[in-house]
Order: sequence, then C-alpha cells, then structure tokens
Amino acid sequence: MPATYKQLLADTLPQIIETPEQYRDIHRRFSVLFDKRKTRTPDETRFMRLLGLLIQDYDRRNALPSTEDSPAERLRFLIETSGKTAADLITVFGQESHVSEALSGARPMSADQARQVGKMFHLNPGYFL
Repeated sequence: MPATYKQLLADTLPQIIETPEQYRDIHRRFSVLFDKRKTRTPDETRFMRLLGLLIQDYDRRNALPSTEDSPAERLRFLIETSGKTAADLITVFGQESHVSEALSGARPMSADQARQVGKMFHLNPGYFL
C-alpha cells in the first residue's frame, strides 16, 4: 500500500534546508519521487512538490554572485541572501567597523578571514580573495 502524505511527512520531517548535507538528502528524496513519473501517487506528487519548494528556496538563498564581482560584493550578496547578518561577521573581523569596511570594499580580507568566511558559507576561501 502506498505511503500517505502524512506518512511521507513523518518519515522525512521536511524543514528549511540549511546545510549541503540536508540539501543532498532532500534532493535525493525528490529525485526518487520524480523518477516514478506515472506510477507516482497523488500524495507522492504533493510531497514531491513540497520538497521541490524547499530545494528552490535553498538554491535561491545560496546562489552565487558573478565571479566578476569584487570580494566585497560577493560577501554582501551572501549576507543578503543567506539570512546571516553583518553582526555574524564580527567573530571573523574582530570589530563592527572592520566588518563595515570589508563589506564596503575598503578593507580586503586576509587569507585567515577568507578561510573563516568560506567555512561560514561553505565556500572555497579563494572565492573571497
């Protein structure tokens, strides 16, 4: 007997995707349902659509700006789209004024700061240098 929508929800416990690991898990579940095509039940289709929205939301929040943008523009973009704030960068830059300078482009990032910011956003540190 096929799983009901409630069962699918209970088995997966879908939530806003925050990490690449969660993204891969939800994407895998979406792909399995997508591949069923005509054999997919209405409840599975409904659940697949929910997973698709979660994937779309994560992709939108984690899309990368152009590589032609400056490191400061990339950092601003990531702050704007990730749900993080400039205050979250104080641990990296040491003080609020240094964060403001980094976001404006007046202060370049050191290699260590790029590593920390890269870890925060799950990106290669070279993206910020």
